[in-house]
Amino acid sequence: MSNIRTPRTSRTRLLAAAATVAIATLSLTACNDGTGVRSTGTGTGSDATTSSSSVTPSTSPGASTDASSGTSGTSGSTGSSAGSTGSAGSTGSGTSGGEAAAGSGSDAKAPAANAPAASRKDVTCEGSNTKTVAAPLNRPVNHMLLTVTNTGSKTCFLYGYPSVQFTGAQSVPPVIEASQPQAVVTLEPGQSGYASVSLSATDGSGASGYTANSLAVHFHGRSMSGSVGAAAHPSLPAKGVYLDDSIKVTYWQQEMNDAISW
Repeated sequence: MSNIRTPRTSRTRLLAAAATVAIATLSLTACNDGTGVRSTGTGTGSDATTSSSSVTPSTSPGASTDASSGTSGTSGSTGSSAGSTGSAGSTGSGTSGGEAAAGSGSDAKAPAANAPAASRKDVTCEGSNTKTVAAPLNRPVNHMLLTVTNTGSKTCFLYGYPSVQFTGAQSVPPVIEASQPQAVVTLEPGQSGYASVSLSATDGSGASGYTANSLAVHFHGRSMSGSVGAAAHPSLPAKGVYLDDSIKVTYWQQEMNDAISW
């Protein structure tokens, strides 16, 4: 009598089996739609772990979006997909980081600065970097003009006055102090400076007169303590020049008119 199945018993078992099938179906559906699973992929598919927690957002709160660090900002999906995403993140780090270093890194070498030009050094005018011409003047009478031209490539200075030495002279002629200019004569390459020599007294008051046929012109340095450099040897007229003990010279002048006014 215990083996007799009643309709109520069969219905109860049928409902229980149907409920079991429904639960299994729902479980499979939840597993297949990808919404109830969260992956914590670390870069390889086999290391990915799953959780039956609720749906997670597409971006993790702690994920970085900085392109220079190379992280993708998402955790990845499931299984092997999470592993491939993690690899892509590390690859992106190498690529973007390298490009940043090559394009704007602090170690990038700046173009070499042009080397500065050498500063010009001014020199003293003397026989080796100038040309000196001696020319007798008709006015003022008994005068001779010395013209010194800078033949070098650098600016030179004519300090003080010329130390002239004629043939047979016993001493260097004195300078006319009143002719001293306010500034040292400066000659750029190709420019000229001037001085005049009063050879003899116009009224015949001079003594010890004689005719000289050669001339040496010596140049002073800044200290005016003596001659510097090479002497100049300008030519004199074939008949020579007459001079006496009244001979004297002017300071070097920037302009010719200033030289012949004494």
